[in-house]
Amino acid sequence: MVDVSGGIPAPRKRGWKHGVAMRDRLARGFDVRTAWGLTGVLALLLAWSFWLYEGVVPNVVFTAAITLAIAACVALATRRVLFAAAAVTLMVLLINAISSAKQQTQGMVLHAYDLVFYLGSWSTISFLWSGARAYVVALAVAILSVALVGWLAWKVDPTRVGRRGSVVVLALAVAVATLTGLTKPDRRHTQFYWNALYVSSFYSSWGETLETLWRGQLIESATAATAPPFGTSGDCTPAAKPPHIILIHEESLVQPGLFPQLVYDRSVDPLFQSGDGLLHKMRVETYGGASWLTEFSILTGLSTHSFGGMRPFVQSLLAGKVRDTLPEALSRCGYRNVLFYPMLKNFVSNARFYDAIGLKEIFDLKAQGAKSTTERDRFYFGNALDELDRHIKSSEKPLFSYIQTMSVHWPYDFAFEPDMKVAGGGPGTDPEMHEYLRRVSIAKMDYDWFKAELKRRFPNEPVLIVHYGDHHPTATRKLLGFGEDVDAEEVAIDARSIGYTTYYAVEAQNVATPRLPAIDTVDVPYLGAIILQQAGLPLSEPYRERLRLMQACDGRYHTCSRRQEILAFHRRLIESRLIDQR
Repeated sequence: MVDVSGGIPAPRKRGWKHGVAMRDRLARGFDVRTAWGLTGVLALLLAWSFWLYEGVVPNVVFTAAITLAIAACVALATRRVLFAAAAVTLMVLLINAISSAKQQTQGMVLHAYDLVFYLGSWSTISFLWSGARAYVVALAVAILSVALVGWLAWKVDPTRVGRRGSVVVLALAVAVATLTGLTKPDRRHTQFYWNALYVSSFYSSWGETLETLWRGQLIESATAATAPPFGTSGDCTPAAKPPHIILIHEESLVQPGLFPQLVYDRSVDPLFQSGDGLLHKMRVETYGGASWLTEFSILTGLSTHSFGGMRPFVQSLLAGKVRDTLPEALSRCGYRNVLFYPMLKNFVSNARFYDAIGLKEIFDLKAQGAKSTTERDRFYFGNALDELDRHIKSSEKPLFSYIQTMSVHWPYDFAFEPDMKVAGGGPGTDPEMHEYLRRVSIAKMDYDWFKAELKRRFPNEPVLIVHYGDHHPTATRKLLGFGEDVDAEEVAIDARSIGYTTYYAVEAQNVATPRLPAIDTVDVPYLGAIILQQAGLPLSEPYRERLRLMQACDGRYHTCSRRQEILAFHRRLIESRLIDQR
C-alpha cells in the first residue's frame, strides 16, 4: 500500500493535478476572439455606468474620453488590449468605492489632492490608521484584489496591438476630452460633497491639484518674506472685563436697498444698520450658496480665492493646518466658544474643521431639538439666550456664541410661516423676490425680539453683537440679469458685481466700541479682526497686520492693488507656522 501510493493521499494528488491544469490554462490564456469579446463587454459596462451616474451627456462623454485615454496609455505601454480594459475598469471601481467610503465618513468624495494629502507624510497615514482603520484595511484588501485580477488579466491576454494604433486612439480621446471639457457644464462648487459623479469629479480635480503642486503650497504667497515671522501670540489680558460676543450668520440675508428698482417695506432697512446708524457693506466670495466659504474667511482671516482652484474645499483641506483663528484668539482671551448650527454637525465635513480652529462645542440640529433645518431665527436666538443664561450662572468667563440662521434660505417657491401677515414686495414684484422680502421682514422681527430679550434678561452684562449676510439669495439672480432657469452655481458675475456685496452690522450693550472702519466695502477676511477690535481685546501681530492691510487696500483683500503686500503677509503666516504650506 505504501509502495503504491508513495505516502501521498489521493485527494491531495488530485488537487495538485488541478493546480497544474489551471497553471497551464493561464499560460495558454484566452484565444484572441474571446479576449476582444471580453474587452467589448468591459467597455459596454463602463459606458453604461457612466451613462447612469455621471450626469448630463457632455459630462458622460468627458468621463468616457478620459477613461479611454488612460486605457490607450496602458495599451501603448503593454500592447495588451484586454489588460488595458481590465485595468481601467478596476480603476473606476476603486474610485467609486473610495469616493463612497470617504463621502460616508467625511462628507466629501475622492479628490486628486487626497493622494498628496494622505500619502504625503507618515503623520496623515498614522491618523488614517488610528481614526479609520477598518477603511484602511478594506482599501488595502481592495488594492491587493485589484492587483491580483490585473495580474490574471495580464496572464490570459493574448492580444498584441501596434503602438501606432494606441497613439491614434490616445490622440482622439484627448481631443474629445478637451472639447467636452470646455463645453460641459462647470463643475458645481458643492459637487465634491454629494453622491454620484464620482469618476468625473475625480478626473476634474486633477486640474486644481496640479496647479497647487506647481505652486508648491496650498495658499498663494510671496517666494520670500519681506519681514520677520510674527511673534508668539502669548497670553491675552484685556484692559477691562471683555464683553460676551454674539456673532450671527444671517443666511442669505442681503439689504434690499442694493437694488433701487425694488419696491419693498423700508421699515426693514434698520436691520442692516450698525449701532452708529450707518450701513456697512461687506464683499463676500460666493453667490447663492457655499456658506462655508464665508465662514472660513471670517474665522481664519484668509481669502478663499488665495487657494486657487482648491477653494471649494478649504474647510476640509485646512482642518488642523491654520492657527491663530478667531475662535483661538478668543480662547486666549479667556472665552468659551460655542456654535449653534442649523444642520447636523457633520454637514459637508464641517465638524472636523470647527473643532480644529477652536469651536469645539457644537449645538447642531439634533442638540438644539430642531424639527427641521429651517427653523425661524427666533428658535436659534432662544437657544443661544438660554445657553448664555446657563453660562453666566456657572462661569466667570466671557462667552463667544456663533449662531447660524436658516429662515431666509431658498427655496422661495413656498410661503415661510404662511399664517404670518408680513410685508413682501410691492405690486409686480417677482414671486421669488416677494417671498424673500417676506422672510426679511420676519428676520427683522426675530432680531428685534432677540435684542429686547437680551436687554431684559441680561441688563447688566456687556454684550457685543455682530451679524452679517453670508451671500446673496438666489432670488436676486434676475436682478443681476440672469434667467429664472439659471441655478445659483451657474451665476457667473464679475468680482466687482453687487452680487457679492452684503453687509455687516455691529451693536453693543454696555460696551464702548471704537468707530467702525470708514471704508465703503470691506472684504470678508477682515471681519474677524474688526470683531476683536470692537470687543476691545488685545490683538496679535497677524490681526494688527490685517487691520493695516485693510486700510492700505481700501477694504480689499484678494483684489488689493498692493497685491504683493497680501502675498508677503501669507509668507509671514507660513514662516510663523500659522498656516501649513501643504
